[in-house]
Amino acid sequence: MAWGWDQNQEAYDTAYTNGRPNEAKLSHELLAGGAAFAGFKMFEDHQRAQGKPVSHQFAKELLVGFAAAEVDKLAETKGEDWFDKERAKHDAKKNAEHMYEEHYERRHGADEYDPERYGPHEHYERRREENRW
Repeated sequence: MAWGWDQNQEAYDTAYTNGRPNEAKLSHELLAGGAAFAGFKMFEDHQRAQGKPVSHQFAKELLVGFAAAEVDKLAETKGEDWFDKERAKHDAKKNAEHMYEEHYERRHGADEYDPERYGPHEHYERRREENRW
């Protein structure tokens, strides 16, 4: 089952900001959650800079690419083996898609991703206001 916003933000905080040494091994679920949250932030920043609406399908493809790239970065610094990294990639993609669908499709009922009509999730707004990026 895919993780939601709260779980992924907690995983992000653990994986990225809690001062864990680079060699600390993380569970693949924690790695996936943190990477999904960070990847979603990268996706939001990229798409909002572009300012153009895109289809949900395109948005999700781009989003899972960002999440997978974050898994690669985290796995390298945390000493994950190939199997755990691949499991984390799979889960990060599911988590990121779930977050997207929850926020843009179900919550807003959006027919496409449009940065001019729909704001980012409140988790990102709150972190930005608190200077936690």
